[in-house]
Amino acid sequence: MSFSAYARHVRNPALPHRRRVSALRSCVQLYRPIGFHATLSFLRVVAGPFERDEAALLRALDALSASRAGWHAELREYAVQRRAAKRRGERSPRPNDPNPNRGPGCWYGAPQQAAVHALAFWRRRRLPALLVWPDPIASQLDSCVTACLAAGGSLTPAQRQALAGAVGALRRRIQGSLWRDDQAAYFRTWGLLTVARHAQVATDAARASDHPASDLSE
Repeated sequence: MSFSAYARHVRNPALPHRRRVSALRSCVQLYRPIGFHATLSFLRVVAGPFERDEAALLRALDALSASRAGWHAELREYAVQRRAAKRRGERSPRPNDPNPNRGPGCWYGAPQQAAVHALAFWRRRRLPALLVWPDPIASQLDSCVTACLAAGGSLTPAQRQALAGAVGALRRRIQGSLWRDDQAAYFRTWGLLTVARHAQVATDAARASDHPASDLSE
């Protein structure tokens, strides 16, 4: 079923509460901007204990739907920009350009709050398992994550540079023959890149709030 169909089940008071919660989880399966489990965890923070409270369940759906609507708005804007670019002769976007068609890159409406939550979630649940092998790049990323969480999402210029360096090194691993040579290492590297993306979103949002668009344009 579609996101909208599951959302109607969430809002249907005639259904048992556990079925409505299951429908919300199905919505998250279809739209999970910070990952399935981290998204559910974040919804508990912003909406309350939706597994047992109807008002919290509806708040959770509203929060998820609002983020999804923000992503769809960006998709529409991106389509407009691509049509204009094609008229200028730019037939294909550059590989490193932001592209919302690849999936939501953040939680729309609360990018820093959600990214910091996702970082804390990964650090508690997943990151320790990714750090069991001696790996200077992973250790460098772990230091950046620790600093980012301690500062509520901010990083110093030197820390941002270290984070960017770790991301570049991890991407080079992914783009090589790692999938063919060592699939376990591939998935571990992909997990580290996911952690790094949350850190980048958090610190980028922090910088944007410190430097509004009017200041950046000067």
